[in-house]
Amino acid sequence: MRVNQLMRRHPQRAVVLGANGAMGAGSGAVFAAAGVPTTFLARTRDKAIAGRERAEDMLKSTAVRALIDVGSYDDDLARAVAEADLILEAVAEDLDTKRAMFEKVDRHRKPDAIVATVSSGLSIAAMCRDRSPGFGRSFLGMHLYNPPNVIVGCELIAHPGTDPKVVAAARRFLVERCGREVVETSDTPAFAGNRVGFHVLNEVAQLAEEHGVAFMDALIGPHTGRAMAPLQTIDFVGWDVHRAIVDNLHATTADEARAAFVLPGYMARLIAAGHLGAKTPDKGGFYRTQGKERLVLDPKSGSYGPPPRLELPPFVARMRALHRVGRYRDALDVLATAEGPEADLARRVVLGYVSYGLGRVGDVVREPRDVDRIMGFGFNWAPPGLLADFLGLKRTVTLLEVARLPVPRVLVDAAERRQPLFAEPHVDRGRFFFAGGAA
Repeated sequence: MRVNQLMRRHPQRAVVLGANGAMGAGSGAVFAAAGVPTTFLARTRDKAIAGRERAEDMLKSTAVRALIDVGSYDDDLARAVAEADLILEAVAEDLDTKRAMFEKVDRHRKPDAIVATVSSGLSIAAMCRDRSPGFGRSFLGMHLYNPPNVIVGCELIAHPGTDPKVVAAARRFLVERCGREVVETSDTPAFAGNRVGFHVLNEVAQLAEEHGVAFMDALIGPHTGRAMAPLQTIDFVGWDVHRAIVDNLHATTADEARAAFVLPGYMARLIAAGHLGAKTPDKGGFYRTQGKERLVLDPKSGSYGPPPRLELPPFVARMRALHRVGRYRDALDVLATAEGPEADLARRVVLGYVSYGLGRVGDVVREPRDVDRIMGFGFNWAPPGLLADFLGLKRTVTLLEVARLPVPRVLVDAAERRQPLFAEPHVDRGRFFFAGGAA
């Protein structure tokens, strides 16, 4: 099937490589739920079957089983890849592992079948280096977010050799058939969503060493525009995944926020001891469940204990109360005007997110809308442009200057034009704000 045919119709058959993992099974579930016959491949047939069962659990339906067949790399890869219009790779997040898999795919794929990686931040160009010209033209990143059946944000990442028609065909398929909210980004480390999101997550992890885990999650909790508190999010993602992303960003970026990507020493020590967050419940991460009790990490000692009794500053309660009645702009006004060191700390993190997110426009994404959409629909965080709108554009410029944070050019331009940054007229702003407590 040629690319021009793909422009007229969606892929008719898909293959997922690494279908037993969370992202492989979840991505395959999205394709099957959209009615696309999909082959789940893994190292063994039993692992592929486990991936199919995982997909059924995600969708809470066994009906998709009729659309999912299973197999192993040794027995079924050549046949399945040769029949597929879309081949999605979701093996381990390791460049050499992925390149070895793509060498096999290149031998068996039919001409111009789309090949995509679900990588969360590795170089797209490096993954397809030394592959055939046809492979390179048909290769791109298709970064769905975990869990893909719930989170609709998706990044499409072309490398310099990707055929624009392939990007257009992939976008049409994801939007029209799979119901994704698609953002195109440049092939830069961690793309847009993870680069901006893990800047915040790792900064909060750094601050937790001084201020405490429970305090930081309560201070930068859902009332600041996120569905889940930051350190709880790292536990959900996995400390090993978190480390891989921030280590890559620290090694491969040299922007104003490079220091925010240094993994805290206490996290490195605990990772070495097997603490990976929710995926290691016996050891835990920032939080650990012991019987019916939830324990909290003390970063300084590396030990766990009962949650401390927190005395949060009054502005947190006021923000939560305003969110409960839908007064989101007023809640951000409280954050902007609150006094005291805790308010300064909260503003530092929230404004840092606005500054860094909007600062990626022109480098990682083309427009403010792109970073807003991937943070809103990929991370389920209040988009940086929306926070700036609610704070007031001119006031946001002033707050950034006071905090000695970079002021993005797109923010200055919007303030001068008096034109809101968040350009999604049909999106409920309230979906990004939560009145509940933290972790």
